[in-house]
Amino acid sequence: LDLSNCSLRTPPPGLAQAAAVAILDLTENPLTTLPDSSLLGFTNLQLLAVPLALECPGGSSAWETVTLSGSSRLCQGQRNTCNGSAELGTAGTRGGCGAGTGLAPVTPPLSALPAWPCPENSACAPDGPGLVQCLCEGPFHGYKCLRE
Repeated sequence: LDLSNCSLRTPPPGLAQAAAVAILDLTENPLTTLPDSSLLGFTNLQLLAVPLALECPGGSSAWETVTLSGSSRLCQGQRNTCNGSAELGTAGTRGGCGAGTGLAPVTPPLSALPAWPCPENSACAPDGPGLVQCLCEGPFHGYKCLRE
């Protein structure tokens, strides 16, 4: 998705609708910040180009390679930020690591992630650069995956 040279000062409001993209170019924009939450759900993102003044979302440890090219920073190869914890297969439901609804993703910065960020009865799943979510393992659900 080419959003280069669009005079963006902040991430566009509809950016979340493009969560399936693999390549995102935000270069040549006067962006002053790119909050990590801007890319929540961007699990397929493999190449992100941002203005040189910005860091890669999630920090450089959320990417396989970070390179500088002219006036751009290239963030390549999004890493699985679950930090070695068990991953859930396809048989899970979005679970409760957050508020009482059981739907809130866990979104601490990568540097703050412990080795096992999810509660018992759940597994970690990537949710964008430097972001994770906890998915309840069946038959558990609800707040912190405590309901059976």
